[in-house]
Amino acid sequence: MKVNLLVEGGAMAPGPALAQKLGPLGIDIGKVISDVNKATMSFKGTKVPVELDVDTSKKTYTISVSTPPIAELLKKELGAEKGSGDHKNNQIGNLAIEQVIKVAKTKLPGMLEKNLKNAVKTVVGSCVSLGIMIESKPAKEIAKEVQEGAYDKEIASEKTEVSAEKRKILDKYFSDVKSKQEALKKKAEEEKALAEQEKTKEAAAKPAEAETKETKEAGAKPAAGKEAAKTAAAKPAAKKEAKK
Repeated sequence: MKVNLLVEGGAMAPGPALAQKLGPLGIDIGKVISDVNKATMSFKGTKVPVELDVDTSKKTYTISVSTPPIAELLKKELGAEKGSGDHKNNQIGNLAIEQVIKVAKTKLPGMLEKNLKNAVKTVVGSCVSLGIMIESKPAKEIAKEVQEGAYDKEIASEKTEVSAEKRKILDKYFSDVKSKQEALKKKAEEEKALAEQEKTKEAAAKPAEAETKETKEAGAKPAAGKEAAKTAAAKPAAKKEAKK
């Protein structure tokens, strides 16, 4: 029987979900955790797909470790915990093309793509959805450049190392981008807070206006009653005068 798991590399831990999957199979869960952690230690800090092939009659198993998903590898390259929730307006990092090639090389053996360039295109596509810049440009722009052959030299040489100088330039550029993003976010939050304050003021003003209107109407009613009484009293007097 095969059981598929997605675990933290080198840090698989016991839990209800794991017990639910492995408990009925009658295998030693503690030993499974220990063996999986040893097998995935090289992917520490990354989510890794693991397949257990369990022989329920003998209570034995074999472990197959796949490479982590592209998104996990990209986040590891950046040291990021998660992707952007708004990739059009919020970028989470700035990769070198060499890092993209590195991820593509890692994933290529298990991909449908037949060559490294096509694998790079796929990785760049993931960068778009995650909100990751490449070479200080939007990933969407890099996708076009890869297609046009702008990075054919780097891909052909399978270059995966980034020089310290280039890394420094990329980090500096992203630092400026991040500052601008934070400023825009702060401005948007302030505008939202101001709009909420205006709504609160308007909501508070409506009951006050209604109360003022009711007070005026209540004051007008006695006055109208007095006027009606005067009119009613005047009618008999007018009749008497007419009889005379």
